[in-house]
Amino acid sequence: MTTPRLWAVVGATGTGKSDLALDLAEELRRRGNPAEIVNADAMQLYRGMDIGTAKVPVGERRGVPHHLFDVRDVTDEAAVAWYQPLARAAVQRIHAAGGDAILVGGSGLYVSSVVYEFHFPPRDPAIRERLEQELDRDGVEALLARLRARDPEAATRVDPRNARRVIRALEVIEQGGATHGAALPTSPTLWYPHTRLVGLQVDRSELVARLDARVRRMWADGLVQEVARLRQDGLERGATAARAIGYAQALAQLDGRATAEEAIAETQALTRRYARRQVSWFKRYPELEWLQPPVAIDRLLDS
Repeated sequence: MTTPRLWAVVGATGTGKSDLALDLAEELRRRGNPAEIVNADAMQLYRGMDIGTAKVPVGERRGVPHHLFDVRDVTDEAAVAWYQPLARAAVQRIHAAGGDAILVGGSGLYVSSVVYEFHFPPRDPAIRERLEQELDRDGVEALLARLRARDPEAATRVDPRNARRVIRALEVIEQGGATHGAALPTSPTLWYPHTRLVGLQVDRSELVARLDARVRRMWADGLVQEVARLRQDGLERGATAARAIGYAQALAQLDGRATAEEAIAETQALTRRYARRQVSWFKRYPELEWLQPPVAIDRLLDS
């Protein structure tokens, strides 16, 4: 019996990862391998966040089982330390059934937490509560300045707009640990030895055009209406979901703080920036094979 593989299909947003994962799963299943897909996109964990995350609709999943999609309410926090054991358990169940597991997504820390030996420092609720009070009183810039003084390298890796990440880095430092922040281990070791990492790469100018068009399509497809529905479910109370690119801008439009064109333009700019960060993250994976779409699945499987 062939040893099941763990595939990781990664890359910047808008490069076609979901389609490739489905093509790969479909061909594996045609060959008798009961492959299944595991989500590694932090925002696709959320129920109802469909248009703005480009989530593949259930009816378009070609009969391939999908895991860890629509498993959190928008009021829940989606922390990577919560996600890791669930994703690895899903991979192990798929392997136990004799199938390949296909991890797909662009959230670098989430992918890394499954693919590599990745351990998380403990949490300290008292420290976190104090830091959150300081955030409310002094703002994120004051905390970011402290992080720069304590750990300049971590400060360069943490998104300065993401107060939760800044607080987490300071929480770890105050416990005497080294920040895992947004860091891949220096010499990463695969968690599962039979792992193959595939990255999709698209020419930058083509990708920018794709992303800008996709954002406009999200608005045309009803993102603002989706956000209005999610607001009724408590979207703005969520520590993670309300800050998602596109969702925060749609909220601003609904509140009259931005016009539709302003919300679209800001979403486009943030999406382009996020795509650059994704590419930088995945370039550090030593085992990664970069491919340009369209990918010949037969050739990929037989290589």
